[in-house]
Amino acid sequence: MSKLMFYTAEDNAVEVDVYQRSLQINGGDIVFMADAGYGDVLVITSNGNYRILELNHETAMYLRKNFPYTAPSRVLRLKKTIGTGDRLGVAGVGHIACVKDTDYVPVLAQQSIRELNLTGRSYEDVLDAATFAVFKSGYKKPWGADGDHLKKPEEIEYAISCGYTMITLDCSEYIKTGIEKLDDAQLDGMYQHNDELEAIYVDKSFEIAPGVNISFDARSYKEAVVIYGAALDFIEDMYALYIQSGTRDFEISIDETATPTTPAQHFFVANELARRGVKFDTLAPRFCGEFQKGIDYIGDLEQFEAEFAVHAAIAEKFDYKISVHSGSDKFSVFPIIGKLSGGRFHIKTAGTNWLEAMKLIAKCEPELYREVHAFALDRFEDAKKYYVVTTDITKIPELSALSDEQLPQLFDNNDARQLIHITYGFILSEKDADGKFVYRDRLYAAWHKYRDEYKKLLTEHIGHHIAQLDSLI
Repeated sequence: MSKLMFYTAEDNAVEVDVYQRSLQINGGDIVFMADAGYGDVLVITSNGNYRILELNHETAMYLRKNFPYTAPSRVLRLKKTIGTGDRLGVAGVGHIACVKDTDYVPVLAQQSIRELNLTGRSYEDVLDAATFAVFKSGYKKPWGADGDHLKKPEEIEYAISCGYTMITLDCSEYIKTGIEKLDDAQLDGMYQHNDELEAIYVDKSFEIAPGVNISFDARSYKEAVVIYGAALDFIEDMYALYIQSGTRDFEISIDETATPTTPAQHFFVANELARRGVKFDTLAPRFCGEFQKGIDYIGDLEQFEAEFAVHAAIAEKFDYKISVHSGSDKFSVFPIIGKLSGGRFHIKTAGTNWLEAMKLIAKCEPELYREVHAFALDRFEDAKKYYVVTTDITKIPELSALSDEQLPQLFDNNDARQLIHITYGFILSEKDADGKFVYRDRLYAAWHKYRDEYKKLLTEHIGHHIAQLDSLI
């Protein structure tokens, strides 16, 4: 960065460090982003005059209007896409550094309504942070914005009104679980007879690819209808209302359930959506095994590989990409995903960026980390209500037994990772008796102070994700 000196109307000197990659010409103006000491600002100069703008929503709208590359676009039809889930609004520069020299296209703004509520942010905040990161980095390739895991029409409308270019429809509330445990009589009691569908599926086999066939008997057909029938109606309704115009990317999520999606059920969903005329860009099944937050895959790798091969073939047959959710740190399955999808996939990460941010705190602000870690232990049982995790906090080393230099090693411990992962909302929202944030402001100050170190951590960590995904392609 290079330094520049400005003077306020009161003749006070203001020295800023210019982010040189951000320098742009807009008509007769020179526009750039700079660090003013207390945080980043946008500077607009013209004929020796200048304006210093805070990085707020109005400034982001100015950038998106005058520099179109700072606005998101549709990207899911591109081959490799990665949702980077910046929950804090401070990871965008690191995410761009990870992908800028690769063939990966980032979805830089990716948040669910639950994440917004837990972090105290809005869809405007999330998109604006991505815009600032793009401008600051001088990144002029396509990038997307995902209204993630939306369940209600008003949530979809909110994301669309903010300019999000991708909608991920979460169908979990319309998917029935536990159906595979019913006996035939119980299943028949939930199934509604349908001559047309029975003629299509019962005792029929479908060739998905050479040597890959999907077959249904009466039982597997009825299970598919009962589990996914209401979800199909919901998808069709939301498609007609918000997607059919063809102005935004559409992802279908059927992964937020306890029961894995069998290849036959995946085919049933895809085939029925095709018969209803619903067009979409990617679909996320619930794969076998466990995709728990912030740690590697738990399950039988041979089973995963065999089933993923069929899932990928189904996606190929119906011309959409396979999507992998909770993709943070699933290093053991990444080579399988990359290879069997033919390098055509969408993968979502989020929590791992938060964990790297907290690893930075452990490294650079150990006393603050000790406070946060102790608080997380106190709130663990509350946080666990919202996640399916196998965390055993008795396996986390006692803080008193660790030196400051050893604290970052906690992030090599799966139980410690999940402890910090699932308590992020409690950590960021905790307030004292006077209504002031206990940790949030101090954490953000540290993330700004050590932003170069955070960028390096992200570049290495997300870069490892990318390397593993590409390792067998």
